[in-house]
Amino acid sequence: MILIGCSIVLFAACKNEKKDSEETKLTESEEMQQTENMQDDEWQVLFSGNDLDSWQTYNRDSISSQWKIEDGVISFAPAEGDKRIKEYLMTKDKYESFELQIEWKISEGGNSGILWAVQEMDKYDEPYYTGPEIQILDNQKHPDAKNGLNRTAGALYDMVPPSEDVTKPAGEWNKEVIHIDHKNNKGWVKLNGVKVTEFPVHGEGWENMVKDSKFSDWEDFGTNQKGYIALQDHDDKVWFRNIKIKEL
Repeated sequence: MILIGCSIVLFAACKNEKKDSEETKLTESEEMQQTENMQDDEWQVLFSGNDLDSWQTYNRDSISSQWKIEDGVISFAPAEGDKRIKEYLMTKDKYESFELQIEWKISEGGNSGILWAVQEMDKYDEPYYTGPEIQILDNQKHPDAKNGLNRTAGALYDMVPPSEDVTKPAGEWNKEVIHIDHKNNKGWVKLNGVKVTEFPVHGEGWENMVKDSKFSDWEDFGTNQKGYIALQDHDDKVWFRNIKIKEL
């Protein structure tokens, strides 16, 4: 009888412990989900695979067929003949301090880029006169890679080279994070999980980098902290997907 009584008490205790454990797991799961939802709420989806509602084109009224959505991916292919126009895809909203997550792949021997702080001005036909660029490149076959590491993929173009080449081969997807923080005067690029580039984003450090680059005499280059984000038309096929941004 004593053994039976002890067994009953032990069984009840185990049952309660199991119930408490399940409730704890449920509570932890709910808290984790709430945290994830809060984190998700900080992000603005710029492209989810369905439409270009968050985008426009630089100094143009509409988006041509050079930019298409194919299988949930933004694809760019330059048109031929009279239909060819220089056309950068650009966000409808302006951003100052932000973190951009994006995936891209470049065609064999291809060149493109991601620009920020772009200003739309009638006197310029392309955004790179105002907006700094994070380079997209086929490092193996595009000739620009031979002009210096500061022109290879992941570089702050013509100013800061990546610390290493972690790009996937042409035709394969690369995951990139671009972090621009004017509050702490810090910018960086993470490519395929590796932080490859770091730089100041304003002040004397920024001005010195510009002076030592091809942009030294460009009066409007990199002079604004807030502007549009643009995807470059550099005459080569390029693809983008899973684009979202978080303001800092």
